[in-house]
Amino acid sequence: MKDFSISELAWADTLQVEAVQSLIYRAFDDPVRYAMARIGDELTPLAPPLERRFFVARLGDELVGAGGVKSADWASHTYLLYLSVVAPEARGQGIGRALVKARLAWLQQQQAHARVLVSTAKPKRFIGLGFRRLNRRDLDGKSLMFFEY
Repeated sequence: MKDFSISELAWADTLQVEAVQSLIYRAFDDPVRYAMARIGDELTPLAPPLERRFFVARLGDELVGAGGVKSADWASHTYLLYLSVVAPEARGQGIGRALVKARLAWLQQQQAHARVLVSTAKPKRFIGLGFRRLNRRDLDGKSLMFFEY
């Protein structure tokens, strides 16, 4: 297993933002729901109280993963983990889990108490991090997970 690093997306680095946009677009492969323009909008930072941050994973100089966290505009102290991707060739190395942990750590530095939601096809990853299922059955192969601290 190779060493990887996780860091916050450098918003001012146009090349890095474009690389993340392309990685997300390829991973979701749904140009109607995940159009390049929509992904680009989501990569634009927001000022408090509606915060948004993205974190990236690198193997050496290669971008291999990304994931966002944003405040829900419909509920105070509620955040969403979203647009989480790991390149197929880099899966199975703990990168997805590390991206989740980085976003939770960032949130815990920002807020003393918060709620976090995520829709995922990998509920075991999130259960291992303290999340619990909200749904009785999966929809489209996804579980809605909840974490509160």
